[in-house]
Amino acid sequence: MGLEKVLAAGGTATVLTAAGIYGIARYFFNRTMIRSNAKREKTKEMAGTDWDAYIPKIRQAKERLQQFFHKEITIFSEDGLKLQGTYFPLEGSKKTVICFHGYTSEGLNDYSTLALFYREHGFNLMIVDERAHGKSEGTYIGFGCLDRKDALLWIQEMVRMGGEDCEILLHGDSMGGATVLMASGLNLPHQVKAIVSDCAFTSAWEVFASVLKARYHLPAFPILHAANEMVIKKAGYSLKECNAKTEVAKTKIPILFLHGEADSFVPCSMAHELYQACVSEKKLVLIEGAGHVESCYRDSQLFEGSVREFIFPFFSQ
Repeated sequence: MGLEKVLAAGGTATVLTAAGIYGIARYFFNRTMIRSNAKREKTKEMAGTDWDAYIPKIRQAKERLQQFFHKEITIFSEDGLKLQGTYFPLEGSKKTVICFHGYTSEGLNDYSTLALFYREHGFNLMIVDERAHGKSEGTYIGFGCLDRKDALLWIQEMVRMGGEDCEILLHGDSMGGATVLMASGLNLPHQVKAIVSDCAFTSAWEVFASVLKARYHLPAFPILHAANEMVIKKAGYSLKECNAKTEVAKTKIPILFLHGEADSFVPCSMAHELYQACVSEKKLVLIEGAGHVESCYRDSQLFEGSVREFIFPFFSQ
């Protein structure tokens, strides 16, 4: 039963009882945080983007990408999970883009068209499956809070493979965007030259509070507080553990913020908050009419042009 049906069956009065609060919180935790229950179809529905128009282009790009030589790369997280990614080397290149996908997706699904774009501009590709997604291990989804530590390990692996003179770009969309922004405040290797963030949220707590209010007309208190206790106990972290606004407020890495103005999943206001908080060299580009993570398809000329104009000057030609 979906949450809408649970609310319809119980009514507001039931939700406000202790049992009702616990039941909704447990449903939220089970359906959102646990890998086996987090469904891609539900995420697509909530995001509101009509992907049918782009599927042929995405499939074509994915087929073309797979024709290039690639190999699987494995690393291990601090908590012992096997993390998997696909590496597409480009002979003679010292530039690498590490790509982090969105919630309930996986690397090669989110990065096919964009991977070809970066390859055409001389980048090696490291396309990651984040913990509890794709070929990577994990039961509980990290929502950037845990993934940012994994991102640091991927960066270190690329430096090991590419050498001290390599140059690294981080690109993330949605949850992956939050991941790279949350990682921006860590003590990153000097090889990380820039970051691209597409439709990132500020924190897991704030985006869930937004969804509860916009979609279910429910306040964060007390449901999200109860759910967070479950996250802490089961997944080992808090939904408030990391906020990308705090991290970009101490980073020195240039950041390009991209966001669809019609995003109904991660509100565009979060892009403004992140941009305002960022203290490094930065640029904000809003794509008119674009929904959640739709910008690179809705207006590829503006999206790719913004990356070329703002990001590429930080890298050797």
